[in-house]
This record gives sequence, C-alpha cells and structure tokens, in this order.
Amino acid sequence: MINVEYVALTGISERVVSELRQSKLLTIEIRSPHNFFAALRLNVGDMLFLTHTSPEDVTGGSMGIITKVLRHQVSTHRMMQSNELYYEERETTTLRLQLDPKCVARVRKVLNNTIGEVTTVEAEEIPLYHAR
Repeated sequence: MINVEYVALTGISERVVSELRQSKLLTIEIRSPHNFFAALRLNVGDMLFLTHTSPEDVTGGSMGIITKVLRHQVSTHRMMQSNELYYEERETTTLRLQLDPKCVARVRKVLNNTIGEVTTVEAEEIPLYHAR
C-alpha cells in the first residue's frame, strides 16, 4: 500500500463520514476555524482526508475517508440588528466543499497537527475487504 500526504479535516460529523462511506457525492459547509483555514487552501481536484476524530485525537490508526474536491466556494453573510439602544453587525464566513468520496483510509503518521496550522497526515488507502 502506498502512503500519501493529505490535508486533513478533523471532527467532521459521523453522519457526513457515513454518507461519504456510502459513496455519495456530498457538499459540506466548513465553519470551524481549525478546518476553515485548511479548506481555504484547497483547490478543485485536490485530494483530502476527512475523519470524525477530533483534531487533538488524530493519531496513527485513525480512520477516515479520502475524497476529491469537486467544488470550492467561500461566502460571507452579514447580519444586522438594531433598536433604539444599540446597533450590532455580525459577519460569518463559511466555505462549502463538494466532495467525491474515493476510498476508506487510515492515518499512518500525523505530519502536522499544530493549532493554527493546517493539519496534514500521511495516510494509506484501505481496500474494502480490509476496512473495519
């Protein structure tokens, strides 16, 4: 089996990972800072490792899904609220990724998991008859 380096998105919901395991094309929205900055650097066509494991718990042996980025969209939403006493304006920026699942994979080695930086892992594809 060949080990390849991937950007990793961590702490993804079990439901999303399960749907990707069923080989469903899926669009996800990224809001968490630890995943947002990693996803921001991705391009259409890049391969990506997703796992439900939280960022601080990713280790060798963590399971996930390798997907291909088909679409990448950043959007900002502005919300305003006011009354006679105050005026409040909030902005949220989200990133949407359309993903095409390729295979189940296992982390062999965590290459970078420093807070504030992109999480990268070395992972190996797992044939379906070996996946657990």
